[in-house]
Amino acid sequence: MSGEQPLCRVDDLPPDSCRRFEVGKVAVCLVRIGDEFYAIGDKCSHADFSLCDGELYPEEREIECWKHGSTFSLVTGEPQSLPATKPVPVFPVKVVDGDVVVTVK
Repeated sequence: MSGEQPLCRVDDLPPDSCRRFEVGKVAVCLVRIGDEFYAIGDKCSHADFSLCDGELYPEEREIECWKHGSTFSLVTGEPQSLPATKPVPVFPVKVVDGDVVVTVK
């Protein structure tokens, strides 16, 4: 499945939290910081571990892989610390009539 996909209602995800969703065969980590939403691939590029299980750093707009400690930018997907050296995918996300909608290609 690809294209626009509603994941949840805005109020279903509390501020400064994240949740994993499956969009077709793609695992997506949806993050809410304040009233802003970010969607990134929910698989650390260093090893196959869920980013949604890691620590969220709202001020830095980063999430940390719980297994090895690499942090990733929620804006660009770029790793901000080792051991990861490859980015994770980022997906466009928007709010439409109270629904959080992500576009996965």
